[in-house]
Order: sequence, then C-alpha cells, then structure tokens
Amino acid sequence: MEFENFQEHIYQTPEGLKLNYGLNFDPANPRGKATIVLNYGLVCNIAHWQHQIPFFDKLGYNILYHDYRFHFKSDGTDSITDLTFENIGKDMKALLSYLKIEKAFHLGHSMGVNTTLEYAYQNPNDVLGMALISGTVLPPQDILFDSNWMEILQPILEALLKKYPTLYKNIWKTGHLNPLATHLVHKGGFNTTKVPKQFIEYYLKKIGELSPEVFLQLLTEMKNHRIISELEGIHVPALVMGGDKDQVIPNFLQNILSDSLPNSRLYIIKNGSHVPQVDFHETVNERILIFLENHS
Repeated sequence: MEFENFQEHIYQTPEGLKLNYGLNFDPANPRGKATIVLNYGLVCNIAHWQHQIPFFDKLGYNILYHDYRFHFKSDGTDSITDLTFENIGKDMKALLSYLKIEKAFHLGHSMGVNTTLEYAYQNPNDVLGMALISGTVLPPQDILFDSNWMEILQPILEALLKKYPTLYKNIWKTGHLNPLATHLVHKGGFNTTKVPKQFIEYYLKKIGELSPEVFLQLLTEMKNHRIISELEGIHVPALVMGGDKDQVIPNFLQNILSDSLPNSRLYIIKNGSHVPQVDFHETVNERILIFLENHS
C-alpha cells in the first residue's frame, strides 16, 4: 500500500538485517511537529493504519512506519526464534537512532501494543506518549475470543505444519481466495457495516506473504511476554483504547492495562470492533490528536 508524501527506504541494523521503513519527512529537516511511530499487530500490515497516516500527515506530523524483522520487505535471520519483542525493540531503537529521532509518540494496535510497551520499557525517556489500541498483556492463548481454544489449537497447528509443510503453507497463502475465510475474519474481527470486504481480502492476502512460522512464533512470544510485571514502572503517558464490541480481545483487558499503567487514560469506542481505528477512524483520530496535543 502506497501513501502520498511517503517514501520507503531500507536500513541495515548493526546485526546486518535490512529493515523496510517509510517516512513523510526528511530526517535532516523534519517538520515542526512531533514524530509518530506506527506499530501494527500480529501478522498485520501498514494498511491497518491507512486512516491515520493521511490524517496526521495533513496536520504536519512526522510519521514513521516500518516492517518488523521477518515481515514483508524486512529481513529475518536463520532462526525464527530471533523474532522476539526484545529484538524488535532493539531494531526500532537502532532505526530511530539512525534517523536521529530522539523522542516520538508510538501508536500500537493489537500485538503492536506489546511491541510498543516493550520499546517504552527499554527506552522510557525516548517515548513522548503511547496510544495503545485493542491489545492484551495476558497470553492470547488464554483470552482470544474469550476462551482458551487457542491454547488447545496452537500445538495442533504446529504439528500439522511440521507434518504437512507444503499443504499447510499453500492453504496459508491462499486464504484471501477462500470466501468462508474472508467471511469469518470479517465477522469475527471487524464491524461489518463500517469495513468493506475488500479490506479483509487485502488483509488475508498480506498474511499469505508471511510464513506461518511467523504467526506461531509471535503467538508464543505473546504468551511468554512478561511486560505485565513491568507496567507499574512505565510512567510514559498512555491512551488505552478499545472497541466495546471487540470479539477478539475481551474488553476488560483494556481496563486491566489502563489500571496497571500509572499515567494512562481509557477511552472505549462504542460499537468498535478489534480494529476501531479502521471502523471508527474519525473518532479514534480525534481522540489520538487530543492526546498528542496534550503531551507534545
């Protein structure tokens, strides 16, 4: 997906990995307003911020989006176990240092809440504020769709991938061509009256560009992420948001996150799904803008 005023670049980390990122500004001559870093969710992509990017671009904010290691145009290593939130945080720090961005706002959606919190934990003085949308600091295996079915399903998926790798990967890559898969994702994760089916088809197509190992590794990483024990020490200003009709991450988790962060505000979007920044982008954009202006 391309955005007006943005150019994509490649940065090579100290580890030797090439990371893809996009900017709407010249790092040597940034705009007058603050920088916003966008962090997407589990096997998601930058399209999940498609309504925020032009909105804040027009308001004069510097915007940075990027692909995590093992994602899309960014490199991975020889071992999928190197895909950790700690390493993603280090990659982000190296990229921001390279671009001479000393402080920035970070916006995270779903698993992007984990990557944002990890970065704030590693670099508390570098984060002006965080907008955390539809995330969970509890293992998704215990709470996805308000059940523990993923705890049962994940080992089965891992076993099937190991036993039938070619078949598994072919099904994974062609999910966007399956009307049933499109329907289930649309109905399960989005407000169907607000989000067109074409968005879901693009989303599933982009998922197919990633390996299923990425999905399974990040599920494991979310399960093992112990950021919940560090929340009380993260004093970065935070705006915690979620949709009251989120069927993926139960809404009480936003209350837990907001209550655990010492400097946070909670805002729940009426009729919002797991992706309220797509469903009700005008409302979400306005609320984030207020937050940015209050903490710039």
